[in-house]
Amino acid sequence: MPHARKFLLKGTRTRHHLQCGGLLSYRDLEEMMQERGLTIDHTTIYRWVQHYAPEFEKRCRPHLKACNDSWRVDETSIKVKKAWMYLYRAVDSEGNTIEFFLSSTRDAEAAKRFFCKALRSSVEASSQAGSVDENKTRSFAPVVPLVPRFVPRVINVDKNAAYPKAIAELKAAGVLPEQVELRQVKYRGNLIEQDHRFIKRLTKSGMGFFSFETARKALQGFEIMNMIRKGQLQGVAKEDVRSQVALVTQLFAVIA
Repeated sequence: MPHARKFLLKGTRTRHHLQCGGLLSYRDLEEMMQERGLTIDHTTIYRWVQHYAPEFEKRCRPHLKACNDSWRVDETSIKVKKAWMYLYRAVDSEGNTIEFFLSSTRDAEAAKRFFCKALRSSVEASSQAGSVDENKTRSFAPVVPLVPRFVPRVINVDKNAAYPKAIAELKAAGVLPEQVELRQVKYRGNLIEQDHRFIKRLTKSGMGFFSFETARKALQGFEIMNMIRKGQLQGVAKEDVRSQVALVTQLFAVIA
């Protein structure tokens, strides 16, 4: 009886956590599975995330809606094995996620890699970066010629000195057209700074990462789910859970 009471209390805490708008850890999910008669260890759920998150992102990419040409770019810090890494992110003026990029450095070279990845994602029908270590990729230039409607009209950044240098070098290399405007205005970054919060809450509930690779894979899942939640996939309305389930069923050919 004491064990049963403890179990019920734990389940009550998990439900209360959800009702209060909290985010679940792998251990919370393990508890929820136990309540439903399923014995699944939290490390198994972790392995599922590592295996399926990159594949899920890859299969969702062709279904993404186009973003507009006003970009908001910023980076946020993520702790990996007690060291700070940097997650570069970009959204458009409507808050839609354009691209993300995890880097061990915060400099002009990292910014260039991020911008090239974002440009490539805007041009290609799908991203092939899921299985590549982003910090070790040799070529970051878009693999097809840029089409004007895929090129940003303006890129809004903060006062980080690395951004002007990166943009200047990309223009000199012909990756970005000269007419692309760079704006360093602090208040224009409010939109993406607010968007960072969703990802930061997820990384906090996961209690950190133990390697760059595991962080990269988990973040792929976090980001693509955030994009789905915001209604960025064709045929899936914002926060429409039924459509999200139908999408996953379709992408992985799951038989209900």
